[in-house]
Order: sequence, then structure tokens, then C-alpha cells
Amino acid sequence: MNIAIFGSCVSRDTCEYIPESNVVAYVARHSVTSLESPHGTKGVDISGLDSAFQKRMVTSDLNGNGVARIVKNAEGLDLVLIDLVDERRGFWLFRDGTTITNSLEVESSGVAQTARQAGARLVEFGTNEHFEAWKSGFDKLRAGLEKAGLWEKTVLLDIEWAGAVNGAQHPQNDRIAKIGRQWRKLQRGTRNAGRVLSRGQGIGEAWTSLRTVKPTEAEDYADRALTANSNYIRYRRKARSQAVASVVRSSSEVRIDKSHKWGPQPFHYREADYLSIVGSIVGHVKEFGGEHH
Repeated sequence: MNIAIFGSCVSRDTCEYIPESNVVAYVARHSVTSLESPHGTKGVDISGLDSAFQKRMVTSDLNGNGVARIVKNAEGLDLVLIDLVDERRGFWLFRDGTTITNSLEVESSGVAQTARQAGARLVEFGTNEHFEAWKSGFDKLRAGLEKAGLWEKTVLLDIEWAGAVNGAQHPQNDRIAKIGRQWRKLQRGTRNAGRVLSRGQGIGEAWTSLRTVKPTEAEDYADRALTANSNYIRYRRKARSQAVASVVRSSSEVRIDKSHKWGPQPFHYREADYLSIVGSIVGHVKEFGGEHH
């Protein structure tokens, strides 16, 4: 099955579980906003990036040619996968109206710092400004795929972020659960403050220790997933309303794989989750009239 991706590791990792899949185009680190107002490569130094893949992805975003990279392979494609995870870090908006996706690579290479020095500002994911720009960019993505006859072969992966690791229960966010969490946090803070005092430090240090209790790993995952899933709601609704086919999973249905090859993240799932998603994708491909081979 020949596949193109406009999205992130959610789609790419899923493809590894599709038998005999062949990813012929992978457009990552590329917000749809860059399709409309790409900044271009002039004056942008990405030499600090280590891998050819990273440089290729950032260059593609700078040129805004993500759709073109997919469309040039249109004739042999069986499936296009879209996910929205790479929108999560927002984009840099320059004074001339051009944009750069705020990917980790853009940050680590120093491009983000250069953008800020040039007067660009970060438009954060979830804000009204970001959503309006994203809507327009998503329309452009759809139009480009439609023109090439690919929208009818496109599946949206609408997979919420997982709030718990494999083997753990999905976190509850009701009032009782929140009270229990606050109580456990207070207990940890009290223990920390006690250790500070036992080392002969003052009341001030102990009070600071009590007020600055870090969340546990489980709490951190739960918080990140809850925030992201809330911020994604209107984006997912817009995308799903236009998509020919979608694969939808709620946060309670998926889990973080602690042994995932790219490390544990709320968007790095268990093998069972990927296999379930693949089953739904294959069903859609059959409905398209495509052949799974």
C-alpha cells in the first residue's frame, strides 16, 4: 500500500503496523499555515540540525511545499494520512505576514531565536488567532488534495493524547479525584519541607519547598493530555467535518507505551492501539475501493 502522510509520528508509527506499507511522502514538522504564507529559506540557517531528515522537513516547511510533495506522487497513492499533532507548538509570524512552524527542530537550530530577533512573534496553538490561520491553511490542504483526486483517499487520524501509561487507569478529572490529588501533593510537600528543616535550613526554604511541589510523572502525563485534548477540540471538529473518513480514538481508549522506541509521550501509543487504528484504516481503504496489498 503506497501511503503519503501530512502529519506527525502518530501517522508514521501507525504505518509501521500496516503490512507491506510504503510511505512515499512524509510531510512532518509542517503546520498547514505554512502552505499559505511560507517564510522562505532566505536568511534562515539550519546548519545546526544534525540529520538530513530534519533539514528536509524544516526546508519543506520554509518553502510551504508539503502538498506539492504529496501531489507529485498522486498517481500511485492508495492512501493519504493526516494528523494534527505538529500544530501543537504554534508558528512564528513575521512582520511581512510569512510564517514558520515552531517545531522542535526550529527551536534547537536557533531559527526560533533568530525569528524573535527579527521581530517575529509566536502565535500559540489553541488561541483564536492560531485557529483562524489554521482553518484557512487546512482549507488549502484540502483543496490541494482534492485537485489531485486524493481527498477521497484521505483518512484523518483523530487520536486524542493518552493520559496514562500502559497498565494504568485513565485519569479521572472529577471533583473527588482532584481533591485526592491535591491531598497527595500536600503530603509530598510536607515531606519535602520536613527534609529541608532536618538539614538545618530555615523556615523560608521549607515554605518554598512546600509551595513548589513538582507533579509526579503520572500527573504530568495526565495534565499534558488534558490540556492538549481540550485545545484540540475545535481543530478536530473542523477537520472531521471535512474529512471523507476519520479514525477516532478518545484518550480513555489509548495508553502511552513506556517502552516506545521514541520514548514515552502522550502521542506515543501501545502496539495494541496502533493495530486497532490500522484495522479502522484498512476498513476505510476498502470502502474507497482501494486494495490492501
